[in-house]
Amino acid sequence: MNDPQRPTAARRPRGAPLDHAPEGVAYARRQAGLTQQELGAALGLTRQRIWDIEAGRRNASPELLERMAARLDCPLVVLQAKPTEDEKPRRSEPPKAPEGAARAP
Repeated sequence: MNDPQRPTAARRPRGAPLDHAPEGVAYARRQAGLTQQELGAALGLTRQRIWDIEAGRRNASPELLERMAARLDCPLVVLQAKPTEDEKPRRSEPPKAPEGAARAP
């Protein structure tokens, strides 16, 4: 049953981008030599929650990612989501000269 006194976290809309890279979390956990159960216990989470994060079914908040990086002794960037093609900053092109303007030699 839902506890009315317990604040509920805002849910990530279905299909919204994750804050973490699921494969990065699994890779870092394996490199640290931990099971999902051991990582969950170290972070105060269940093995199921770690499984869901690694499967991309649940989001790992930025705060949780920082705690994971510290426990796994890995750079935070390994766990963070990588920008998609439309999120990547585009290199700005040099401004075009107006038509009829003289070009510098």
